[in-house]
Amino acid sequence: HTHFTLVSYLPNSLNVASRSQQLPALAVAVHPHPPTMSLIRYLPSPYLPLPSAAARRRGFLQSAAPPGARAAAVHVLAANRVVLGCGLVTLDYLATVDAYPRPDDKIRSGELQISGGGNAGNALTGAARLGLNTRLISKVANDEIGGTVLSELEEAGIDVSHLIISDGGNTTFVYVIIDKKTKTRTCIITSGYPPMVPCDISMSNLSAALQDVNLLYLDGYSHEMALSVGKQADLMKIPILVDAEPERTKTELEHLLDLSSYIVCSGKFPEVS
Repeated sequence: HTHFTLVSYLPNSLNVASRSQQLPALAVAVHPHPPTMSLIRYLPSPYLPLPSAAARRRGFLQSAAPPGARAAAVHVLAANRVVLGCGLVTLDYLATVDAYPRPDDKIRSGELQISGGGNAGNALTGAARLGLNTRLISKVANDEIGGTVLSELEEAGIDVSHLIISDGGNTTFVYVIIDKKTKTRTCIITSGYPPMVPCDISMSNLSAALQDVNLLYLDGYSHEMALSVGKQADLMKIPILVDAEPERTKTELEHLLDLSSYIVCSGKFPEVS
């Protein structure tokens, strides 16, 4: 019998759902490898226009730091921890509306923001704001959107030396409709092309990306790549956190969950079979 440990977890402030709904999620410990880093509870800030990534990072770290010895302990803990994320990065177009439109409606947005997003991008941005060392394996195209995403990741302090840039194609972008009335959001995703596949990164580069890593984050996008990176991390005894989104098929999730140390999902997602 597998014994589960539930750990409270909230996504970072770039996640639209967390800003509009304050939805909790669960991290479930299921792996025999002992974790080498602590999960830190983080409450997202209200949905407000965001300044530059560098200014956001400075302001967050200054306001979030606890006083005295606790601040020093948190700083030392974060500085010595490396998180590698493998998954989706996007450019999000976020439109706030009073109510979701009916079919054939024309409505006006109350506010529009353009911001980097994607599960892996958001998770690593939150980790970087907490002072952790962050690295990313993902893929963008050499288009304007890809350049914008890359710039935001670099401003956030994320190591993008292992990012794959395709010659041609398009970078993933998302239209996000935020409904003020129901406190929900709807995402319309245009997937990037070509997709990220295991042959995009050599074994030597993958080994370099995993060097000294304390936690691997997988969001399940580009399933074959996620599985390839996860298997290598498992061989290196690196704890793995899987962001179990309902869009993933049962087979895809089962393969990733077999490798996982922690499972992150919405409160309604887990099912006991």
